[in-house]
Amino acid sequence: MTDPATWDPTAPGVLRLPSGRLLRGRGLSRPLPPGPQPTFGLYLLGRRPQTFDWPSRWVRWPDFRLPADRADAADAFREAWDRSATERVELACAGGRGRTGTALACIAVLDGVPPTEAVAYVREHYSRHAVETPWQRKFVERPASGA
Repeated sequence: MTDPATWDPTAPGVLRLPSGRLLRGRGLSRPLPPGPQPTFGLYLLGRRPQTFDWPSRWVRWPDFRLPADRADAADAFREAWDRSATERVELACAGGRGRTGTALACIAVLDGVPPTEAVAYVREHYSRHAVETPWQRKFVERPASGA
């Protein structure tokens, strides 16, 4: 039976980390998926997002780029990872691929995936289109820069 405090591991967009923690990635340009709402959201956008019905955090992150404040992003990734132990944590950007995939890969590094393997891990277990640019890949692979 699935713990009601976390995501259904078979639901669309749900990434299972090696530790067993679950995170959901999605694109905000698409409708909210069916099922339970997040209990915390991390939103990776160039502009402040709309208000949500659940607690959330915004990381300023322009499309196809890197976070404007890398220290803030690293802190947000740690918060999302910490909360995912007991909460339904969602990460989202406009399309749910580049920025979301990059953040998921950084969180996978926090969970123990080697930085040089994190992009492949997220592409295999979340979306084969995750992490869209070479600089996003380098951001994940250099632990001091994001994870």
